[in-house]
Amino acid sequence: MSQASLPEPLSSRLDAAVAAISARVPRGFVPRVGVVLGSGLGAFGDAVAARDGAKISYQEIGLPSSAIVGHAGNLCVGNVGGVPTACLQGRVHGYEGHSPDRVVFAVRALARWGCRTFILTNAAGGANPAFEPGDLMLITDHLNLMGWNPLHGPNDDALGARFVDMTVAYDRELRAHAHAAAREASVVLREGVYCALSGPTYETPAEIRMLRGLGADAVGMSTVPEVVALRHLGVRCVAISCITNKGAGLSQGLLDHAEVQEVADRTRSAFVGVLERLVVRAGSS
Repeated sequence: MSQASLPEPLSSRLDAAVAAISARVPRGFVPRVGVVLGSGLGAFGDAVAARDGAKISYQEIGLPSSAIVGHAGNLCVGNVGGVPTACLQGRVHGYEGHSPDRVVFAVRALARWGCRTFILTNAAGGANPAFEPGDLMLITDHLNLMGWNPLHGPNDDALGARFVDMTVAYDRELRAHAHAAAREASVVLREGVYCALSGPTYETPAEIRMLRGLGADAVGMSTVPEVVALRHLGVRCVAISCITNKGAGLSQGLLDHAEVQEVADRTRSAFVGVLERLVVRAGSS
């Protein structure tokens, strides 16, 4: 293979994305905290951008866009309590046909830009029978049952080591900050293990029983690839799930995305209250 036909290194593609972003944000702005906004939380990004910041379509800066309702596809930047913050209004998923590299490209770009701390959010189904729709769950650990990993393939040594320790994927200090932020916001914050599956089908009752036996408290179709990619880069992570429904077999009804969206919207105010306080705490630690 000739040198000219070699694929462009990932680090070079990320640098190009950072240059495109930097050209469209207020001069000198470099984020300290990155936030990935799941379903129902887009208004948080709008509020951040309104604070002398900017809102930029993913298409303008070469980031992949989602076709899923609740994932607007904008990068919102601004200051939260004096902390320079970059928010991803939505994410893409492997089940939409995106490659693993594309699924995590946006968080990698923000980390390359300057974010050394990330707060990730998602909507998830409850595998723990004690969880109710509308509960917020701090992720303490995860199970990756997606069948793929964003680090598959050649490793770009400019980004991180070939093998990545995941003993503490979710930073202990940031988790303590999340609990403190929830107390300040008068919000009950549960804890649990998040299991990631590939989707887009919801789980069967048998699968929920299996996952519960494996130790899962919540199940979803995102977040884990982003955490893996960020830990590869040496970035600290904390993640919170909004439990939008009970898993299959734990309630009488059937599951649909409209229910997920409705519960996420109903929980928005409490979730945003925690996020605002967590960003300030995370950006100061």
